[in-house]
Amino acid sequence: MSVWLENAIARANSTSDWLSPIREASLATLKETPWPTRKTEAWKYTSLKSLERVTLSAVDIEYQDMPDEIDGFESLNLVFRNGQFDIDGLKEALPNGLTITYLPSAADSVKKASVEELSQIKPERHVFGLINDVLAEDIIRIEVAEGVSISQAIRITSLVGLNTESHTRVFVKLNKGASLTVSEHYQGNLESVNTGFVEYDICAEAKLEHYRFALQTDKSISIGGCHFKLGERADLNSTLVGFGSDLSRVDTDIIYDGEFANAKLNAFYLLDGKELFDLHATVEHAVPNCTTLENVRGIVADHAKAVFNGRIHIHRDAQKTLAELNNRNLLLSDKAEINTKPELEIYADDVRCAHGATVAEIDKHALYYLESRGISRSKAQVMLNFGFINELIDQMPNQILAEWVRPQIRNRFAQMEVTR
Repeated sequence: MSVWLENAIARANSTSDWLSPIREASLATLKETPWPTRKTEAWKYTSLKSLERVTLSAVDIEYQDMPDEIDGFESLNLVFRNGQFDIDGLKEALPNGLTITYLPSAADSVKKASVEELSQIKPERHVFGLINDVLAEDIIRIEVAEGVSISQAIRITSLVGLNTESHTRVFVKLNKGASLTVSEHYQGNLESVNTGFVEYDICAEAKLEHYRFALQTDKSISIGGCHFKLGERADLNSTLVGFGSDLSRVDTDIIYDGEFANAKLNAFYLLDGKELFDLHATVEHAVPNCTTLENVRGIVADHAKAVFNGRIHIHRDAQKTLAELNNRNLLLSDKAEINTKPELEIYADDVRCAHGATVAEIDKHALYYLESRGISRSKAQVMLNFGFINELIDQMPNQILAEWVRPQIRNRFAQMEVTR
C-alpha cells in the first residue's frame, strides 16, 4: 500500500462527522482494495509513482490566487482553495428555483438526505473516488427546481497551492424539466495533490450543459471524475479539455436510467514535456432507446504520454440503442506515446454501434506547403494542430467559453514542437 494512502487512512480514522456513514463504508472498501499497479487493468498505462513519492506540508497554506477571468461569461462562482470552500460565494442572491447548500453547516434533515444521495452515482470501483469519500470535508449541493431554467452558469473552481492537498466534492441535482450550465475548472501547477469529484443527477426531461477544464500542469497531481445519471428524455452535452501534468486523470461515467435520453461527450487533451493525461470514459446503456455520441482527440508531443479508455456497455434490455465512439490522436514526437482502447460490449441485438481509434503524425506535406507560402514552421505547426481539434471547440455550446479557451490552446500549441 502507498505511504500516502496509509497517511490518508490514518487521518480518516480520526474524522467523525455527519458524513461518517459514507466515510466508514468507503474506508472499509478502500482497505480491501489493492493499491493500483501496472497489473491493474484500469491503471495499466498510468503509474502512481509520483503520488507515492510526493511529500506535502502539514501546514495549512492560504491560497490567494483568483480564478482565471472569463470576459462575458455570466456565472455564479463557487471557489475551493486547497479543498476549503469560500463561503463568501454563497452571499450572492440566487435565481428563483436554484438552491446551493454548504452541507457542513446545513440543517440535520438536509445532511441526512444528502447521505442517501452521495456516492450513489459515482461507481465504487474508482479507488480515488473512495479516497475522496473519506477525505472530502467541504461538500456542496446544488439543486434546480422542477421546470426551472437557470440562465446564469455555475462555475466551480478548484485552486491548489504548493505542497497542499485538496479533496473537493459537489453534488448536482436537476429535477424534472430543469436546465443548467455547469463549468468545472481545475487550476494549479505546483507540487500538490487534488481529488475532485462531481455527481450529476439529471432527472426526466432535464438538460445539463457541462464543461470540465482540467488545466493543472507541471508538478501537480490531479485525479478526479464527473459522473452522470440520466433520467427519461434527459439531455447531456459535456465537453472536457485536459492538459497534462506529473499525473492527471479524469474518469467519466454516464449511466442511463430512463429511455430516450441523449448524451454527447467531446474531449480533447494537449500534452508536452513529460506530462501524463489519462481519460477513462464509461457509458452504461441499461435501458432502451438512448443515444451516445463520443468524440475524443489528443495531441501529444516530446516525451508526453496519453491514455484513453472508452467503454460503452450495451445491456441486454437496451434495444434501439445508438452509440458511437471515435478517438483520434496526433503524435508530434518519436518519444511521445498514446495508449488507446475503445471498447464496445454489446448484449442487445437491435442496436447501431460503432467505434474506432487512430494514431497519426502531423502531415509533412501540409507543413511543407505552408512553409513554402512564407509561413514560419512554428506558426504552420500551430495552424495544423489547431485545425485538428478546432472542430470540437466549434461544437462547444457556449461560444464565450470557446473563445476563452482558444488562445490558451494556441499558446499550448506554440510550445509543442514537432520533432518527427
